[in-house]
Amino acid sequence: MEYLEFELPIKELEEQLQKCKIIGEESEVDVTETCKQIEKKLATAQKDIYKNLTAWQRVQLSRHPDRPYTMDHIRAICGGTFLELHGDRSFKDDKAMIGGLGKIGDQSFMFIGQQKGYNTKTRQYRNFGMANPEGYRKALRLMKSAEKFGIPIVTLLDTPGAYPGLEAEERGQGEAIARNILEMTKLKVPIITIVIGEGASGGALGIGVGDRVLMLENTWYSVISPESCSSILWRSWEYKEQAAEALKLTAADMKKLKLVDGIIREPLGGAHRDREKTFKLVSDAIVKNYEELKNLSPKDLVGQRMEKYANMGVFKD
Repeated sequence: MEYLEFELPIKELEEQLQKCKIIGEESEVDVTETCKQIEKKLATAQKDIYKNLTAWQRVQLSRHPDRPYTMDHIRAICGGTFLELHGDRSFKDDKAMIGGLGKIGDQSFMFIGQQKGYNTKTRQYRNFGMANPEGYRKALRLMKSAEKFGIPIVTLLDTPGAYPGLEAEERGQGEAIARNILEMTKLKVPIITIVIGEGASGGALGIGVGDRVLMLENTWYSVISPESCSSILWRSWEYKEQAAEALKLTAADMKKLKLVDGIIREPLGGAHRDREKTFKLVSDAIVKNYEELKNLSPKDLVGQRMEKYANMGVFKD
């Protein structure tokens, strides 16, 4: 497992504990008490570090290389029922945007989300989770199909942003994202959106309009990344930690500002520390929120969704 800089005290204690256990197994020395003392120190260190994370540290956790990505969640939640669907029927199939049908129990859902890669080769294949216009048009095609057959939609957000390349702009990146936002407000089926990693800018908003918008505990959701914000304001990435605090991009900040509807707690240390527990928490959240939405009429669904977004940013002097 890879450790982030602020996790190094935990790494040191875990290595000490492992060595202590090896000594106990390979010799006749009783190390039970020593191991207990190290475990106690480890538990205290984990609690102190993970309960007092800064905004920048949560950004780092959201990008952890061992963190589960969209396909990891879908495979774990749906088992063998997931059927991936491809293409926007206009240009090509965008590998950074995945979608398809899957079941949780007996209920079918249309799953859509950005997919990052696990190594250099797959990251290039997935374009680092940055979708082109055809990715957003594929997502909209799948959402329209779900609406046609009365299937609820689940979107999983994990992207550093929409692809900003020349070819993406030539094919209408801004229009594709704007079209998705407009159409998603009018869809007549329940939409549950979950930020599972990075939720950056229009790249996330392009599939992020939902009746219920949830965030995993160590994720972020913002109009811009801390590094980009720092480079614009200070002409340097050195102030990214300060930018992260100012952007109010953590799950707790977004919930306080009433921009998301709920937070899904992660296992201590982040989603990658206990993947199975994380998948169970996400699955339970989807089912719970769908149960709350499934009996609403299409008119009520759309009305409540429009009202929810219209009220964002409203304040009184």
